[in-house]
Amino acid sequence: MRKFVLSTAVALAGLGLAAPAVAVPASSPRSGEPAGAVEVPAATGAPAGRALRAASSGSCSSSFIEAHLRRRGVLTVATDSPAYWPWFFDNKPSDRKGYESAVTYAVAKQLGFSASQVRWVVEPFDNSYTPGPKAFDFDINEISYTPARAQQVSFSESYYDVTQALVAMKGSRIVTHHSPAELRGYLYGDQVGTTSLAFIESRIRPRQQPHVYNTLNDVKAALDAHRIDAFVTDTPTAQYIATSEIPGAVLVAQFPSTGEHYGLLFQKGDPLVRCVDDALSTLKSDGTLARLQRTYLKLYLSVPTIKP
Repeated sequence: MRKFVLSTAVALAGLGLAAPAVAVPASSPRSGEPAGAVEVPAATGAPAGRALRAASSGSCSSSFIEAHLRRRGVLTVATDSPAYWPWFFDNKPSDRKGYESAVTYAVAKQLGFSASQVRWVVEPFDNSYTPGPKAFDFDINEISYTPARAQQVSFSESYYDVTQALVAMKGSRIVTHHSPAELRGYLYGDQVGTTSLAFIESRIRPRQQPHVYNTLNDVKAALDAHRIDAFVTDTPTAQYIATSEIPGAVLVAQFPSTGEHYGLLFQKGDPLVRCVDDALSTLKSDGTLARLQRTYLKLYLSVPTIKP
């Protein structure tokens, strides 16, 4: 999926959500600092922390983790900029608000890091799954696992199971006529290289070839100008676009899960993957991930479902 410019306050109000029950900083990112790359000071040379509690046989001890960090004593985490709600809050990944920020700090704690030992850097979405050395320990940016991407990078287990959703203009025929057979008759558009475009082509299988665009902003503009009937994107993104980005747009429904999921992304073959998988396993079994999803993603869990 791709990201989009959004006023957090407007988005929350439009969705009927309150901002997190914490003080919201009034200041913007520091002058000269890339938006979203807010770094938390970390003591150089500090130990990585205690051994991962969920690890077995000491395989993810603090010394093992320390030996595979990009920077000694620091967990370096990447995401794109801008970074938006509900994944992050106010483009400040380090404030621990928003689902992906909260997941990051929960994983870091399991690995033995304090919050002050987490350092954020910017990595554009499209660059994240290209092959080669990485400047981060892991990237968290709504990156769906696919076999093709996994040839070039490594992924953790799922931290969020993704559903795709349908966005159209209010009053258009597709809003009320969307049986599987009817869905095939519409003209779709979507961003090149995305799992959403692949969903249209492989699941909806429209009779007309979908229009392909370079960015999600181009897709939104096409819908707004009625050059396409609808597009598909992940459900949280679809909800925000429909309520705050395109006047008169509507989230028609979401589709059943296909097993698509977001994973933390690593340099290919990074040994830290199994340690993070242990951490995620603990966060699933103790209910932490479910609690964070209820906190930040509850609205998207109640969207009606239709069959493609």
